[in-house]
Amino acid sequence: MMDWTDRHCRYFHRLLSRQALLYTEMVTAPAVIHGDRDRLLGFDPAEHPVAVQLGGSDPAQLGQATRIAADYGYDEVNLNCGCPSDRVQSGAFGAILMTTPDLVADCVAEMIANSPVEVTVKCRIGVDDQNPQEVLPAFLQKVSAVGVSRFTIHARKAWLQGLSPKENRDIPPLDYPLVHQMKAEFPHLHLSINGGIATLDEAEAHLAQGLDGVMIGRAAYHDAATVLCQADRRIYQTGADSDPVQAVRDMLPYIEAHLSQGGRLHQITRHMLGAFAGRPGARGWRRHLSENASRDGAGPQTVLDALAYVTEAAEAI
Repeated sequence: MMDWTDRHCRYFHRLLSRQALLYTEMVTAPAVIHGDRDRLLGFDPAEHPVAVQLGGSDPAQLGQATRIAADYGYDEVNLNCGCPSDRVQSGAFGAILMTTPDLVADCVAEMIANSPVEVTVKCRIGVDDQNPQEVLPAFLQKVSAVGVSRFTIHARKAWLQGLSPKENRDIPPLDYPLVHQMKAEFPHLHLSINGGIATLDEAEAHLAQGLDGVMIGRAAYHDAATVLCQADRRIYQTGADSDPVQAVRDMLPYIEAHLSQGGRLHQITRHMLGAFAGRPGARGWRRHLSENASRDGAGPQTVLDALAYVTEAAEAI
């Protein structure tokens, strides 16, 4: 979800669900140590609960980055062992870490030593020619032995040779039964499943079979209202369903504050284009924002004009 789940995206998604755990984009440990920390790690307190996801393979760097990130007040620090992108591979982190569980154990041990909050891991079931039935349980055993008790498992292999990052999200077959098998073999671990899950019905089915959590990525981004508006009531058994129209209106003060600091409207609204996916007026909403949000002077009124396509379409039904 790099370039997707930035602070603006998370703020909007928090208006749709008060309970769902939100994740940052993956940020590398060297970037945290040497880069613009406020830009990389800053977030609005309204985003809680929120986890920061780190990338890296050097235990000392990850320990230092964890300490820096924890000072920003994140609720969880997550190590990414699942991203298949070329730049991640060249940096010897992400999904390629599935081949070096001993190194991952060293990394998370150092992260735990530097973190006041829980350290977790997101991983694949394996990479390339690995046998997931052998690799995944060995990985969980090795990494949990140093203190990690929460894993999110993307139920696909990552083919680092021969497939693009986009293809790695769709082509390798999903193996949900293997993830459920891991829960049976490691009942003491908190295991969440990820990959290809697009609806709350699917999420509830996995939870009913004994898994502890479900991570939804692209579907929650492209069709945020369908996934998030009912999540608090259906998954967490608390609160009422949220209203995407009201969430858009509640974004206006945030948008005004962003613009007052020199920001641009499209930096926020690009994450809101799917707010009404599949609903009357959605096309007009998307078109108006796409055509106007990047123009000079675009602001809250631009959003309200786009929202009118949705509200007027609803009134006409």
